Amino acid sequence: MGRDGASDAPSIVRSAIRERGLLSYAEFMELALYDPEAGYYARGARQSGSTGDFVTSVDIGPLFGEMLAVQFAEMWRRLGEPAVLDLVEAGASDGRLARDVLDAASSDPPFYAALRLHLVERSPAARAVERDTLAPHAARLASVGPTLPDRFEGILVANELLDALPVHVVVMRESGLREVFVDLEGDRLVEREAQPSTPRLEAYFAGRGPLQPGWRTEVNLAAVDWVRAAASRLARGFMLLVDYGHRNHTVDARVHSTGTLRSYRRHRVHATGEGRAPWLTAPGACDMTTGVDFAAICAAAEGEGLTVLGLPDQMHFLLGLGIAERVARPTGHPPHDLARRLALKTLTLPDGFGASHKVLVLSRHAGAPDLSGLRFASRPGPAPDPRRLEVD
Repeated sequence: MGRDGASDAPSIVRSAIRERGLLSYAEFMELALYDPEAGYYARGARQSGSTGDFVTSVDIGPLFGEMLAVQFAEMWRRLGEPAVLDLVEAGASDGRLARDVLDAASSDPPFYAALRLHLVERSPAARAVERDTLAPHAARLASVGPTLPDRFEGILVANELLDALPVHVVVMRESGLREVFVDLEGDRLVEREAQPSTPRLEAYFAGRGPLQPGWRTEVNLAAVDWVRAAASRLARGFMLLVDYGHRNHTVDARVHSTGTLRSYRRHRVHATGEGRAPWLTAPGACDMTTGVDFAAICAAAEGEGLTVLGLPDQMHFLLGLGIAERVARPTGHPPHDLARRLALKTLTLPDGFGASHKVLVLSRHAGAPDLSGLRFASRPGPAPDPRRLEVD
C-alpha cells in the first residue's frame, strides 16, 4: 500500500496534493515516474522494446553497444591505458547496454581486463535483474546501486537518462513568468498556474532570448543538478551523454513554443496541447519525457570544470566510429548481416534516432583528444551517407 492507504500512482498523487497543496510538475513527475511502490519505472525491469511503450537504441540490437565499446576503448587508450578503468552507466535499466558493451569489449582483452563496471539504476525491479543480465561478465561487475559512486576515474555513460528526469513547466504571460502546477478539482487532476516555486526558474532564462507571451516550456533543474553532481565525482576521464533534445534553447523555444513534454504508452505519443494529457488521467501508467536543453547541460558541466569536447548528433557520432564500414563487412551469416544493416539504418538515418539524438562528450584532466566519435561533430556535411547500404 502507498501513503495514506494509496496503492497506485493516481491515489498517491492525489494524497500528496491534499497534504501539500499544489505540486510542481517536477514533484508530480517524481511521484508518477519514480515512486518506489507505484511509479512508472517501478512497474517492471523494462518498459522499452516491441512489447513496451517506447523504443531506445538498445532495443534495436547489440550494434549500439558495440560502437560505444569502440569509443570507450579509444578513450581508455587516450587516458594512457590504466590498469583499472571505471565504467559507470547511469540509468542502466536492466543492464542490456552494459552487456552489449562488454560483449564487444571482450574481443579486446587488455581493454576488457581493465574494466570495472558500476551500474546505477533507481528502479529496484531493474536492479534485481542486472546481475543476471551481466552474468557472463560477473568478474567485471564492481557495483550495482541507486546512486553514482562517490569517486571514480574512467568513463561515465548515460543513454536517455536526462530526458526522463522530473522537470518544472513554465509559461510566459504578459505579467511575467508563471509556473504550471498540478492540482485537484474534485478527484480530477488539473493544471493550475501560480508564482514560480523557486527563483532558479527565472534565473534559468538569464542571458537567453526571452520567452514570448503564451510560450510554454520546461526547465530541467534536475538534469542540471545531476550533471553537476556527476562531474564532481569524476576525478579523471570522460562523460558521454546520449539523449534527444536541442542544442540551443533560444532557437528551439520558437519551434517548441508549447513545450516538449511527451508521454509514451504502447508506442503512442501524446504531446502538450493535444487534448487532455494522459499523464494527468493515468499517472504512473505512461512514460514522460522532455527534450534535453544541451546548452544548459554544457554550461553546468563547464561550471564544474569539465571540458566540452563535442556534441554531434547520433548519426555523425556513429559514422565517425566507423559503423558503416563495420556493418558492410560480411560475417558469412546472411540473416545476421541483414539484421545489422537494418539496425544501422535505424540508428543513423536523419528521420529517426540519427538526428533526434545528440551525443555530448565531456572530459576532465584528459586534455582535448581527437576522438573518432567526434570526427564529424563540427562539419556534418562530409559524413558518409548510411543510405549507401541498400537493404533488399
